[in-house]
Amino acid sequence: MDFSLKHLAAATLMVASLSSISVSAVASINPQQSATILKTLNDASIKDFRTFLGNLGKSDMAKSANLGPAITAFLDNKTLTAEQQNDIHRLLGLYGRVKYGAAATETLRELVAIPTFQVEGVAQHDNPEFKKIAEKIKALAQSFNLSFRNVDDRVYEISLEGAGDEVVGIHAHADVVPVTPENWVLKDGTRLDPFKVTLIGDRMYGRGTEDDKNGIVVTLYAMKVIKEENLPLARNFKLLVDTTEETTGDAIPYYFEHNPTPNYNLALDGGYPVVIAEKGYGTVMATFAKRKADGKGAEIIAMTGGLATNQIPSASVATLRSDKPAELAASLQQAGTAFAKANGGDFTVDAKVDGKDVKLTVTGVSAHSSEPESGINPVARMLVFINSLDGKVALKHNEITDAARYAADNWGLDYLGGKLGVGFSDAFMGPLTTSLTFVGMDEKAFKLAVNLRVPKGKSPETLKKEIADKLSAWSNKTHISPTFDYSVAAPMYRNPEGEWVKALLAVATENLGMESKFGTSAGATSVHDLPNGVQFGLARPDAKYTGHTDNEFKTTEQFLLDLQIVTEMMGRIGQLPKL
Repeated sequence: MDFSLKHLAAATLMVASLSSISVSAVASINPQQSATILKTLNDASIKDFRTFLGNLGKSDMAKSANLGPAITAFLDNKTLTAEQQNDIHRLLGLYGRVKYGAAATETLRELVAIPTFQVEGVAQHDNPEFKKIAEKIKALAQSFNLSFRNVDDRVYEISLEGAGDEVVGIHAHADVVPVTPENWVLKDGTRLDPFKVTLIGDRMYGRGTEDDKNGIVVTLYAMKVIKEENLPLARNFKLLVDTTEETTGDAIPYYFEHNPTPNYNLALDGGYPVVIAEKGYGTVMATFAKRKADGKGAEIIAMTGGLATNQIPSASVATLRSDKPAELAASLQQAGTAFAKANGGDFTVDAKVDGKDVKLTVTGVSAHSSEPESGINPVARMLVFINSLDGKVALKHNEITDAARYAADNWGLDYLGGKLGVGFSDAFMGPLTTSLTFVGMDEKAFKLAVNLRVPKGKSPETLKKEIADKLSAWSNKTHISPTFDYSVAAPMYRNPEGEWVKALLAVATENLGMESKFGTSAGATSVHDLPNGVQFGLARPDAKYTGHTDNEFKTTEQFLLDLQIVTEMMGRIGQLPKL
């Protein structure tokens, strides 16, 4: 064991016990100084942390930032003040980034290459792709001298042992949302492979780069650094890799049926700095039974949308069958151009002949359904457009036109529940959002989902009843009677208390140059129902979240910064005498 780090831990406990010292002291190193240190010591061949500090201590940077006393005290095994301790942990994060940034990036490439999305009819724990990623994570963990357990192919547990009985659970997930490969095209025409990391500029494109394989990778390498440096910990860490976060969500509950729940829980699957509130997740699923088309004109025989309820795609495509496809395409194009112009002009409608059919494509901007404001929903626009064609373009009526009328009458292009009259908002958590997302078809029915993100202020039961009553009234009026299934979960709201959340807030805001305040999220994570559960990154609130979108990406700079922050966080949280 490296005695200096052992001594540091002991000093931490001793210093923290003195009433005159606050364990919430900030680190003195700001983001600009961190950037200078990275430029000065950007050498992955540096043997270890002590060597890194020794080299830094000789630099002009250390002198100008007055880091000399902290570095000298550490290397001489002397007692550190709280601020010096925090500076040392910041430097530990910078060291981890320098030492393992390239290796972590390569690991991310390897995990993204494994297509861990849900396959219909196959349980995640039986899917061979999940068995493949489990073996990859196991091999990494064991090579880092970390304990690994595969809990019945549901959750992969990686442990970093410390003293005491307290456990901090770090949550990430290995599953990803499905992809529509043909939609992974950049504006310049560059085609991307969703399951191959493609570096263009500073962007690493690939499914899972943002959500959430990056979280697995940075935690593993942070654990590696702490293990290698023999950093003594006052508590234990467990990285819990979920396999069903994007689908059924049953893997984590299964794990806790057989294993103790960590005392503290951090989800690296949301936003910085520290998110203490999550909206509730809900779905209104409307199922329209397939019926024989009536009337005259073209018939809509197929339509695409999101492949999951939490996914707003970049494009929606409808297939129409007609005896006169050229005439139909021309009519649709004329109507579509006018529709786009009348509704903001920020999306396109294109109609093209495809043999005996016409392909009608509405192209918007993909988004995570928790942030509909960050995208332009092509599913909603396709349905409202189809409904607007009545009396303009001859269409036979079937289950798809029924769904289009339902969508236009009740949801429209609004994503705040205003069309249906169920909207409300919370001052901290923001508004209810209602996004048309998933489209599913088979030989029996056409399915259409509205994804709900619910703030506090109205109970799930009340909201569900309001929606059901209004949709029932609409069905009675229109004589269109889909089957409705409703699910609405309660939001999460935590009163942040304790030194651990103060430390989390400090680590994130100091490194990112953000205002020191807690945040809220429309996205739900696996800590939603767990004790002392918060989100700790890894997305910046000032940048569009690309998870669940076509062309998902993570910038190299942010990925390396995440590695730096998580390493610092684990060192600091691990050594706090009391959380």
